[in-house]
Amino acid sequence: MFDKNLIDLSVMSTEQIDKIIRKAKKIMQSPADYRHACDGKILATLFYEPSTRTQMSFQTAMLKLGGRTIGFDNPMNSSVSKGESLKDTITIVGEYADIIAIRHPVEGTAAAASLYAGVPVINCGDGGHLHPTQTLADIITLSCEKGRLDNLRVGVCGDLLNGRTVHSLIKTLAKYPNNSFVLISTKELSVPLYVIDILEKNGCKYEISHSLADAITDLDVLYMTRIQRERFASEEDYQAQKNVFVLDKEKLDKAKENMIILHPLPRVNEITVDIDDDPRALYFKQAQYGMYGRMALILLLLQDDEFFVENRPFVVSNHHCNNPKCITQQEPYLPNLSYEKLGMVMCGYCDKRID
Repeated sequence: MFDKNLIDLSVMSTEQIDKIIRKAKKIMQSPADYRHACDGKILATLFYEPSTRTQMSFQTAMLKLGGRTIGFDNPMNSSVSKGESLKDTITIVGEYADIIAIRHPVEGTAAAASLYAGVPVINCGDGGHLHPTQTLADIITLSCEKGRLDNLRVGVCGDLLNGRTVHSLIKTLAKYPNNSFVLISTKELSVPLYVIDILEKNGCKYEISHSLADAITDLDVLYMTRIQRERFASEEDYQAQKNVFVLDKEKLDKAKENMIILHPLPRVNEITVDIDDDPRALYFKQAQYGMYGRMALILLLLQDDEFFVENRPFVVSNHHCNNPKCITQQEPYLPNLSYEKLGMVMCGYCDKRID
């Protein structure tokens, strides 16, 4: 089964991912050729939690393609504040717009929205689950700056438990040959086991480290992330974690001269500002690459009749997801969708194990 939604970049083939990258590079080379590519089309940006880069990047991408945008950046300014269900909101917006970009603090929301939209849905982040279009920005940056998506030693550092950008990036780069990972975090913020399962299934080498200074010496890429205050149960828990990993000049001096530093942003204090002028620091340029990636994605979803994304083989079952962060806990009318992976039954929305 195939559809026109981008919920999880990891379900795409490497050929499809490479097609997006090629399209993004063509747009970069000749942006004037695409000024009217989406004339008459409308993008709805539904952002249920704060965003600067992702929301503005999508809006700018559509405007540069000649289209228009509608939407909200605060659900309290919409009928959501009156108790409207996700289903009703999405069904109505799908009648107004040609494509929807949605961010939501609850895991699996984008997948749920795709059931009712009637137009392509793009996941702009669902809780601590996934952030596929940030991963597009990441891999386009790697392709342009490193010249390859394989044979990379990638260090990911920070909140690996809640970092949806990290989950999406690891799952995508695991598709390419000879990539290896160094997972740098505290024990409390270690990467979820389902991500480890993906690394092992793909035969990717990985190491676990609790020291950024030790891990940085032989990396090709260092992917820094902030400690996500909004994902913690208490302020005390956040304060115990927030300053554990900070990239400063002393640590950077130990890195290779051709290592590049990426960060999905926003930055809090995990990269000192004096590193911004180092040629290895590409996180601001990375955001610009992301806009071109989103332009390419919008074009392919709206105009390329052959660009379909394969669905997992979902079934409607009696298995109910018990993940308290899953959208099924808030929207009880949703069908119980599940799929099998490695002999386990997984939730079709948040990808957590059910059985």
